[in-house]
Amino acid sequence: MYHRPMLAASTDVTAFILAGGKSTRMGTDKAFVELDGRTLLSRALDLARSVTSNVRVVGDPAKFSPFAPAVEDIFPNCGPLGGIHAALRSSHTDLNLILAVDVPFVSPSLLQYVIMRARNSASAVVTLAQADRRWQPLCAVYRKRFADAAEQSLRAGDNKIDKLFEVTTTQVIAEEELEAAGFPAMMFRNLNTQKQLADVREKDDDLEARS
Repeated sequence: MYHRPMLAASTDVTAFILAGGKSTRMGTDKAFVELDGRTLLSRALDLARSVTSNVRVVGDPAKFSPFAPAVEDIFPNCGPLGGIHAALRSSHTDLNLILAVDVPFVSPSLLQYVIMRARNSASAVVTLAQADRRWQPLCAVYRKRFADAAEQSLRAGDNKIDKLFEVTTTQVIAEEELEAAGFPAMMFRNLNTQKQLADVREKDDDLEARS
């Protein structure tokens, strides 16, 4: 297994938790859904703070400012790309970790690995992982200048993130590399529905009963 050096929480990276989604499929605000007695927002904030001291939430300040500095969308109702754009426009660092609030299985070591790869490639505007043969744009590092491409796309009415990876210098961390480094694809599972949440809770209960 690949040896991963542990990195201390740094100040050259800003982490942004995307928490401004409508949570339509969940039926309630995902940020405040509880898993193992903690909200997804609390888990995401602790995760982000394990790799950087600069952590913010992208979402309604009235809702999220009690928990961390909050950033509002400049282009509202434009999905994750609008959140990424707002994050980068507000950032004072070149490297920016974007993390969805609903990926509770991501580990600090995985984030450190992605950040390390981004640091080591000055030419990469985006550094993101691939899992289950899909890009993972909401657990990725973006350089501040990605905001220009995002804004151009948003102004054109196109909210798709993946398209921008084809016209931007993008560093993809292949699934095989992640697996070899000890990061299985299941880490990127997100919780979108009540059923997915119930399934995870049931598995946790089974493990606890067996221990």
